[in-house]
Amino acid sequence: MEANGSQERQPRHGSLSADHESQQLQPGDARSNSKGGWITFPFLAVAMLGLGVARGGATSNFVVYLVKKYNVPRVDAAQISSIALGCLSLAPVGGAIVADAFFGCYPVVAVAMVFSVLALVMFTLTASLRCLRPASCPLDAAAGRPCELATTGQMAALYAAVFMLCVSAGGARFNQATLGASQFDAAADRDVLFNWYFARFSIPDNVSWALGYAISGAASVAGLAALLAGTPYYRRPAAQGSPFTGLARVAVAAARKWKVNLAAASEEQRFYYGRRGAGSAGDKDGDDVSDGTSSLAAPSDSFRFLNRAALITDGDVAPSDGSVFRPWHICTVQEVEDFKTVLRILPLWTSSIVLSVAFGTQINFTVLQALAMDRALGGGFTVPAGSMTVVVLVSVVVSLVLLDRALLPLWRRLTGHTPTPLQRIGAGHALAVLSLAASAAVEGRRMATVREEAAANDPAWVSPLSATWLVLPLALAGAGEALYFPGGVTLYYEEFPPPLRNTSTGMVAVIIALGFYLSTALVGVVRHATAWLPDNNMNASRLENLYWLLAVMVAVNFVYYLLCAKLYKYQKVGK
Repeated sequence: MEANGSQERQPRHGSLSADHESQQLQPGDARSNSKGGWITFPFLAVAMLGLGVARGGATSNFVVYLVKKYNVPRVDAAQISSIALGCLSLAPVGGAIVADAFFGCYPVVAVAMVFSVLALVMFTLTASLRCLRPASCPLDAAAGRPCELATTGQMAALYAAVFMLCVSAGGARFNQATLGASQFDAAADRDVLFNWYFARFSIPDNVSWALGYAISGAASVAGLAALLAGTPYYRRPAAQGSPFTGLARVAVAAARKWKVNLAAASEEQRFYYGRRGAGSAGDKDGDDVSDGTSSLAAPSDSFRFLNRAALITDGDVAPSDGSVFRPWHICTVQEVEDFKTVLRILPLWTSSIVLSVAFGTQINFTVLQALAMDRALGGGFTVPAGSMTVVVLVSVVVSLVLLDRALLPLWRRLTGHTPTPLQRIGAGHALAVLSLAASAAVEGRRMATVREEAAANDPAWVSPLSATWLVLPLALAGAGEALYFPGGVTLYYEEFPPPLRNTSTGMVAVIIALGFYLSTALVGVVRHATAWLPDNNMNASRLENLYWLLAVMVAVNFVYYLLCAKLYKYQKVGK
């Protein structure tokens, strides 16, 4: 998938990342041997599972909850769900920044788990207390019988629960992965952690809304207890300050020195590598100073215009020890290289946005499809429509087990190397196209039964087509997730500079959030421009057209991804 078979690592420059790494627990020191390791895995796994159950229990049936308990029109419910899921996905970016800049991962995760418990308590109250929701409106109500709408106060109570869940996701969702990764020294162990981080699943609601939320709340309490119980064993790297300050300084310093002639400057001026005696990743003696005559490598030629930020000009640094006088005029070479690393990854990152848009749209509308299909499994048991999405989560778990225990070892035996993150992400893209095509085919078959029975004008009519036909597209979607999400987290975590590692795992969160928000916008455009999505009648819809549109978009985006992957050169993965 990548044409650049070589995975050269660029020379390490300066002291920024070296200083950051030196502040972390090193594999050889006593503290590292007494803290972290596999003893922490059970505690972290239960905490991750507890958070996954809480989030899944609150969101997997959210569309159905809005339709059945708050009398929200179906397509509007899908839109509201997308906005809520976007919030749940974007909040982890803020949580990663807070952890990086101020508190570190562990306290942020602990507080977030408390908010998870509070959120599920609030969801349970909305499901239990009649005063917090409108009167029930049967789905087969006559057209002339309007349903009671929720009051502002009732919606405020529901949105308060969603807000607390967003705070919980913001603090814990990706900081959990970073906290877990910091417990292990070997990259292979971190890969296992990242894989199982995405194997969390939710318990569907089969009995009552209140009981379903209560079960999720109990799981969240268990997760919080497990996290706290493992406290004596965790490595707890300290916060390193805002990771974005250094990036901003590079941009500002390069802009201020825009008129400097780099070709002439390379002979007459020196590049700044850090304060004298600070040391570097490759120099144990601490002799790499701001003196440009040292043997340190010059900045790389890619994005060469940024190298101006590391040029020493009059008044930038002290001649005696290299300390910085004007921090927004000068940066170390390593800070410049870190900024370049972020720029190199951005095209790959953008290639995942369309994938996330398609996934968010597919999940929400699959729930609406299930509401209009036969969900009986025999024995009087009917599968809740929202619980159909659990197929995705089960598929993720099964796919990760197969990958870890069978497919990846087989790949290594056949090829002599492990699949790269880009190869895993690319395979996920391909499965996403197949999943959307399968969803379109299933919806086409459902609409065929609608036409056979002339039921297009009856919104309450349920197709005799079994909802189990939705298992195939959902299973393909889950298998795709098991490939591209862990692959993406591994790529960002390993390739990003150490000061940005908490934030790097949040890059996936931004992709997911953008996907849900853009999904809302896409559905809005489709509703405005076509008659494919009527408000409250799936039997008069042309949902299969939307799925085919998404399949084409993802296929075209796959070509863009392949181009980005071909041009990208790994900096650290595999080293």
